Amino acid sequence: MADRLRHWARRIKRDAVTLWFACRNAKTPRAVKLLCLFVVAYALSPIDLIPDFIPVLGYLDDVLLLPGMIWLAVRLLPPAVLEDSRLRAEAWMTEQGRKPVSKVGAAVIVLLWAAAAAGAWACAADTRP
Repeated sequence: MADRLRHWARRIKRDAVTLWFACRNAKTPRAVKLLCLFVVAYALSPIDLIPDFIPVLGYLDDVLLLPGMIWLAVRLLPPAVLEDSRLRAEAWMTEQGRKPVSKVGAAVIVLLWAAAAAGAWACAADTRP
């Protein structure tokens, strides 16, 4: 069971990097490329949208949301793009020994949290007597 989970986790990491390469492929359809960009920015961001210290919800995005988005994006890629991107991802991960980090993804997450905080503050200000 533990070996199956490790294999699954490695595939998820590889497929996140696969999407990173698919975003750069000219043969990737525009709508799929946009989905891949979103998934890659979120998957490779060092900051989670839902922090892990929040009980249950903190790990929900890591266990369900992210693998689901990666699965969908991979399914929508043309087979030739998927094969080429997977080969490039495996070579990159073997050479680098790690997945890349998305600073843009981290910035997007921080901006989303800032917008949510500003919205909450504006709502609280409107409800004061």
